[in-house]
Amino acid sequence: MGGYQTIENYGVIEDCHTVALVGLNGSIDWLCFPKFDAPSVFGAILDEHKGRRFQISLAGDDANWTSKQMYLPDTNIPLTRFFSPDGLAELVDFMPVESDSQHTWNHRLVRRVTSIKRELHFRMACQPAFNYARDDHQVEPHSHGTIFRSKELSLGLSSNQNFEIQDKAAVCEFTLKPHETATFMLHRVEQGGQVQEALNEDAAERVFQNTLKFWRAWLSHSTYQGRWREYVNRSALVLKLLTYAPTGAIVTAPTTSLPKAIGQGRNWDYRYTWIRDASFTCYALLSLGSQEEAGRFMQWVEERCRELDPKRGGLQIMYGIDGRHELKEEILDNLAGYKGSRPVRIGNAAYQQLQLDIYGELMDAIYLYNKYAEPLSYNMWSYLAELMDWLCQNWQRPDNGLWEARSGKQAYVYSRFMIWVALDRAIRIARNRGLPANLDQWRQTRDEIYQEVMTKGWSKELNAFVQTYGSEVLDASSLLMPIVKFMGPTDPRMTSTMDNILKKLTYGSLVYRYRQRGGANDVLKGQEGTFSLCSFWLVDALTLAGRLDEDRPKMEKMFSYANHLGLFAEEIGTSGEMLGNYPQAFTHLGLV
Repeated sequence: MGGYQTIENYGVIEDCHTVALVGLNGSIDWLCFPKFDAPSVFGAILDEHKGRRFQISLAGDDANWTSKQMYLPDTNIPLTRFFSPDGLAELVDFMPVESDSQHTWNHRLVRRVTSIKRELHFRMACQPAFNYARDDHQVEPHSHGTIFRSKELSLGLSSNQNFEIQDKAAVCEFTLKPHETATFMLHRVEQGGQVQEALNEDAAERVFQNTLKFWRAWLSHSTYQGRWREYVNRSALVLKLLTYAPTGAIVTAPTTSLPKAIGQGRNWDYRYTWIRDASFTCYALLSLGSQEEAGRFMQWVEERCRELDPKRGGLQIMYGIDGRHELKEEILDNLAGYKGSRPVRIGNAAYQQLQLDIYGELMDAIYLYNKYAEPLSYNMWSYLAELMDWLCQNWQRPDNGLWEARSGKQAYVYSRFMIWVALDRAIRIARNRGLPANLDQWRQTRDEIYQEVMTKGWSKELNAFVQTYGSEVLDASSLLMPIVKFMGPTDPRMTSTMDNILKKLTYGSLVYRYRQRGGANDVLKGQEGTFSLCSFWLVDALTLAGRLDEDRPKMEKMFSYANHLGLFAEEIGTSGEMLGNYPQAFTHLGLV
């Protein structure tokens, strides 16, 4: 029942509040309950022994099995099939997206296993480890289930099967004849509450059908009709499952500390809302016609603007999904890490960094929202105008850059041209809407930035744009220049930069962010994989330059690095393995 699954072996389920990772072996090895950034309940992906899991699989005489996994079409509901000699079973996992009339959300995880061919034997083990395996819990048997009680959270497990208590886990072995089903439901128990009654077959089927309809109804609003529709639809569903219903926030990934390189310390907590990543996600969702999610995110941004401290000036680069400002970073010494990759981190100290590029991504998304979805409110525009004025006074400050360097602040080329994007989009909005703005100052600053990037951000020796002023380090983020309309796609400087990236940062379709030696994160030891978002940026840049014989093969190759469900992590390793937190918004929005 133990051992580490590879990252690509997982499917994901969610209820617009949190995500569970379901392995090909029928094991839920990651679940933070009841929201994305809550402490984990199951964490075997970060420690195969202490993290614990919730597994259902074939057992006994049928223990010699293999499995396959798929998503039910147009949903975030995975179906795991177990094959034993001459036997077949199916496991369906889902989290109902539901609230009552008072908008109090019902947090439930439902697992239904059915014997399809011949009589089969199964084993279920629900082994929670509360608060990242730091809190003890008690187990209370009930007539139709079990309650696991810890000091901060209690969970109920109900089923039509009878449980035994072993090592503070609920365990059962059972046999199903062909077409018989066993249902298990895990749910939150309020203080002093009881385990919910087990779902009978009719109730379980009704909840399942409602969840099925929810996802298919949501995807039906997509306006995308182009090539590779299956991959685009899957990416759209991933981006939707990274949204947090109560606030409209969008997380970068639902996991923490999945390493960028095994055993080398590049492990971060991504369960928060980066202004940059969420703005890119908003951009992608808008391009698919998903105006509701974009609108909710805009409301979330307006709330953060309303909280701005005049003494500090700008926005933080990231916030908690509930809008909280402090994301103190902590190392969990009790967990071994994925395949021994320590440290395991919760919180993210980068929230204190200065990253001036975030205004470019944000204003680009706001520009599109204002143009294609809904005009900005006066209050929202007032906040944004103040931010642009602040940016005009602060754009020359060195910052930590797109890749969140922990080696000190520098003058990053990407940050500079994204500030140009912020002012350019703000000027367009003000001009098109006739809104009050310090246009002369914005234009003057925008043009000054452009001239500076073209002189200080260009290396005559490399014949390319570089990572920071005065450096000789290539950075794949330069590929975004024509995409955001900073440079013409066939400008000789752009094509030369692209050719350098193809030659020095790319192999096949895989692109490194930058060369580690002398690059942004030299303060950290070890290498990392290729960055999948950069691969999609390369395809974009080649397409805009009309190099269609090069871009399509690279796009097709990138699809081959998705897992069996069409999901991507952040990076790809040298052996084609997935690295980094998973599933990753950056990669899927890049694909869209």
